[in-house]
Amino acid sequence: MKLAIDAMGGDHAPKANVLGAMDAVSKIKNLSITLIGDEVKIKEHLSDPTNIDIIHTNETITSEDEPVRAVRRKKNASMVLMAKEVKEGRADACISAGNTGALMSAGLFVVGRMQGIDRPALSPTLPTKDGKGVLLLDVGANVDAKAEHLLQYAVMGSIYSEKVRQVKKPRIGLLNVGTEDGKGNKLAQKAFALMQEAPLNFIGNVEARDILHGAADVVVTDGFSGNVALKTIEGTAELMFSMLKKTLTSSLKTKLGAGLIKSDLKDLQANLDYSEYGGAGLFGLAAPVIKAHGSSNSRAIYNAIVQACYMVDYQVINTIKETVESIQSEE
Repeated sequence: MKLAIDAMGGDHAPKANVLGAMDAVSKIKNLSITLIGDEVKIKEHLSDPTNIDIIHTNETITSEDEPVRAVRRKKNASMVLMAKEVKEGRADACISAGNTGALMSAGLFVVGRMQGIDRPALSPTLPTKDGKGVLLLDVGANVDAKAEHLLQYAVMGSIYSEKVRQVKKPRIGLLNVGTEDGKGNKLAQKAFALMQEAPLNFIGNVEARDILHGAADVVVTDGFSGNVALKTIEGTAELMFSMLKKTLTSSLKTKLGAGLIKSDLKDLQANLDYSEYGGAGLFGLAAPVIKAHGSSNSRAIYNAIVQACYMVDYQVINTIKETVESIQSEE
């Protein structure tokens, strides 16, 4: 298996990407990785080049670049060349921690959309109370969506959860303002009806407050609502950890207490650590494309690589395509 990685994407590039890649090829059999980026900077961290190739380029896409324009104009950017490796069959999947919008554009314009899928979806896995995690899609690939798109998201999320996350008969929930049937706007109501008729383990509506409580294995929504929900969850988590840290360091008494529960706090942090869940899959493209978190460390990159390998090994793309085609043929 061959993967391509945008070595210059992310806050800790290229170090985190290089270290994550070296870790992956040392642990995963028959894996080789192509790192795309500044060869000199990459080699500063590449202590073992076994099964790792480098494609040199000085051009990058930054967080300030306008996504579509950057992908079209910066033909030799590390992210664009990464997507090209997949498009031209030299890599089975690709990973970047860079500009999300640019990766979405590179996925659409270079890798290409999967036949039968109208709109791709950005799909991160979030931590849950029971430790199993929940797949939320879409979180911003498309802010406007039709009910048919949400049905496709549900199918893609279900297949990914079953094949990659090893969840048997994934429970599919529709994000809504209430759990009762008939709730929500016209989009939600129509999507609800479509999912009821589809070959899915659809459990109905799910409220935002229940996402992290494990109410469903997959929660489906449009990109606008999904992005708002994701940013709210991230902001709340950051606030709570900040307040907890402030409280535990406010006095000698609380510092002593913090010392007694230090190992428990580390366990809590590990359960909520995004790096353990890999990246967000861009579902609906012709090959696996993984968006790693912008602040990914080497551990997060390693898990994103594992995620990509699972998608290739279990032929997730082909399974999604076949399922969508079977649903469309029944309509």
